[in-house]
Amino acid sequence: MEKNLSLSAAGYLSAVHDAVASVGLSQAPLVDKAAELVTNAIEAGGIVQAFGSGHSEAFAMEMSGRAGGLVAANRITVNDLDGADDPLLERDPGAAQRLYDTAAVHPEDIFMIASNSGVNGLIVEFAGLVKRRGHALVAVTSARHSRQMPSRHPSGLHLADHADVVLDNGAPYGDAVLPLRGGGRACGISSITSALLGQQIVAEVLRRMEEAGRTPPVYLSANIAGGDAHNRELENTYDGRIRRTTRRNP
Repeated sequence: MEKNLSLSAAGYLSAVHDAVASVGLSQAPLVDKAAELVTNAIEAGGIVQAFGSGHSEAFAMEMSGRAGGLVAANRITVNDLDGADDPLLERDPGAAQRLYDTAAVHPEDIFMIASNSGVNGLIVEFAGLVKRRGHALVAVTSARHSRQMPSRHPSGLHLADHADVVLDNGAPYGDAVLPLRGGGRACGISSITSALLGQQIVAEVLRRMEEAGRTPPVYLSANIAGGDAHNRELENTYDGRIRRTTRRNP
């Protein structure tokens, strides 16, 4: 049974605390499977291709180009498409191929796709395209929301139906967690729990690499001494395949 949460900062903190604890523990075996797929891809010369539309783009940003994260990761974004300002673009299956073509994808790459609902046409078609091209796919979605929402893709499939590993971010139907007096809810939670899952995967990938005697390609903050030079050297390894965070020349 869910708690009766108040519309307050304390109420949101309580909801976040419970969601993080629940997701962190319940998804641990699947995080382990996802980390194994990512590690195998990187060791084979691949990178992580991360994508999320709408607010789920926050997950793709969490997985790529950030301090403490994997250098071998690229963020795919609908902002690179013509017509990106169309609010209904994420419902268009026809944009999936164009989106795939914006990235310099290699056969060894693994995809991580986040969508809280997992129902929109672009997301579902993109996931199907990724699998048809032979890539491993990790999906991050809300099981509760996805179960209660029919697919907007002609196939009737959801994002989760295409994935090798499905991680449940634990968000409720509609994402928001705090009740409003007049009905409805406020304050979404999926960004926090999805980021948790992403960082857990990163931690497990790096652990595997260190235990195998390898030095993980990890970003330093660009705002510490030596950060730019460190990051530039590692980004050169994946030049043309990832969004760079540093200029090529100092």
